[in-house]
Amino acid sequence: MSDENEAAQAPKSNKMLMIIIALAMVLLGGGGVGAFFMLRSDSASAAEEKPEKGVVVTIENPLTVNLADGHYLKVGFALQMTKKAGEEEIDTSEALNLAIEQYTGRTVAELSTEAGRVKLKGELLEKIEKAYEEDGKQMVMDLYFTSFVTQ
Repeated sequence: MSDENEAAQAPKSNKMLMIIIALAMVLLGGGGVGAFFMLRSDSASAAEEKPEKGVVVTIENPLTVNLADGHYLKVGFALQMTKKAGEEEIDTSEALNLAIEQYTGRTVAELSTEAGRVKLKGELLEKIEKAYEEDGKQMVMDLYFTSFVTQ
């Protein structure tokens, strides 16, 4: 009779173990889903903090830069300022200098592909954003080419 008692309790303990495992999985899964939504809402609020567009400052005369192998680049651009920059006059001489440094000596092959132009534009924008940052506030948010000619 004792064998029958042990045999009857074995399925009960297996059922209890399965219930405990199922509850643990539900709790862990719920915690994971909750963490996902909490982290996702943090990134959404960070995206909302993107600066507002302000005035666009156009560089008056296109810049001519010497490229490699006797070629040259004639480039004109404008800076998209943030609202924090205000509407006061912006000195663009530093942006011009950074553009000269960025493009001087490049090859026509680098500039003839869209991927090459996008890469170099991104690098230039990053440098200009750093140069025009004041008290930790972003003053420039984008760069627009008004002309881009290689020869």
